[in-house]
Amino acid sequence: MTEPLLVDRTDAVTTLTLNRPAAMNALDVALKEALRDTLAELESDRSCRAVVLAGAGASFCAGQDLREHVNTLQAGVGNPLDTVRAHYNPIAARLASLPKPVVAAVRGMAAGAGASLAFLADIRIGGPSTSFLMAFAKVGLAADTGASWTLPRLVGHAKAVELLMLAEPVRAEEACRLGLLNRMVDDDESVLPTAQELAARLAAGPTVAYGAIKRQLSVADAGTLADALAAEAQAQTICGGTADHRAATLAFVDKQKPVFEGR
Repeated sequence: MTEPLLVDRTDAVTTLTLNRPAAMNALDVALKEALRDTLAELESDRSCRAVVLAGAGASFCAGQDLREHVNTLQAGVGNPLDTVRAHYNPIAARLASLPKPVVAAVRGMAAGAGASLAFLADIRIGGPSTSFLMAFAKVGLAADTGASWTLPRLVGHAKAVELLMLAEPVRAEEACRLGLLNRMVDDDESVLPTAQELAARLAAGPTVAYGAIKRQLSVADAGTLADALAAEAQAQTICGGTADHRAATLAFVDKQKPVFEGR
């Protein structure tokens, strides 16, 4: 049986590939469970210092597997949207709080929950065929997988309303302009290698500091200045006690290039 999620570990970079290319990597239960559980394992895996999220084939992810969802609806047993609490919420929470950088290699279409997954990454790389579609309203649903939280922070409240309600595709160049993509490469074949190269660069950096930056930005997004200042003080206390901080400070004084070990 083909694994729904491929896990490749190259040095300190772990690449997670959604592996249902014939279904545009649509998220069925097996794939959602594999992604949720793998992210939980990576959270405490100190050998992993950066994560790449990608899709097999020509698409990133088409979102929820609607064929499977129709079967659940027709079965008439339980709540067919329990998957939000059981799968999508834990996945979103793990991606957003993962204490290491996450780079999304968004090749081709990212729709619905697939787009939401990409928005939870710290950095998104796309190519000419990249497009985003907030497809939820097309099937009579509201946003999930954190999109109601990430999308306004990326594009602003008014644009988020437009993207979610009108459910019109956003092509690569417009996605770059809006901030849905951080970088765009000239060739679709270069999307994944570029994302992995960037992840390798981040994996060689101060991992603890990166995790602290993610936490303090999350606090600042939703809190007051006082909340942000408190989060900064806590972050600097943690980072200031790391071997990376001490070594990098000494290297700066000695006019040497620092070597970070992620601790």
